[in-house]
Amino acid sequence: MHRNLLIGIGAALALGAFGTNAAEPPDYPKDYRNWTHVKSMVIHPGHPLAQPFQGIHHVYANDAARAGLASGDYADGAIFVFDQLAYNTADNASTEGERVLLGIMLKNAERYADTGGWGFEAWQGDSRTARMVNDGGAGCYSCHEDVAARGYVFTQWRD
Repeated sequence: MHRNLLIGIGAALALGAFGTNAAEPPDYPKDYRNWTHVKSMVIHPGHPLAQPFQGIHHVYANDAARAGLASGDYADGAIFVFDQLAYNTADNASTEGERVLLGIMLKNAERYADTGGWGFEAWQGDSRTARMVNDGGAGCYSCHEDVAARGYVFTQWRD
């Protein structure tokens, strides 16, 4: 009886240690505002992605992601951060409002093999704990599949 219990516990620990089909999500990025700012854009009401992405978007790339933008080949460790903010418009100008979400793409070909080698995660508002991706990144990946020829990356480098 105890032997079977120990075997069951051992199997559970092994599954936890080595993972299941769903890879662990990426961690909250540190100091991303010091990375290369790649682009900004605004999605307005009426855009096909307005729900849920209406707002100001800033995209940041770490050094590995920036190298990938230049070469078209993304090495493990490349990270993009997608910072989405609400906007306030007055006097014919729009300014940043509160953060809506902070999203991340992390390249690790082995760890995230099921999603094109990229891990996806998002945090709600300014929270560093309220994770929003609950499907292992499959929903994010389904859109990024449209740009598979560009390494699954929508952002492009502009000289």
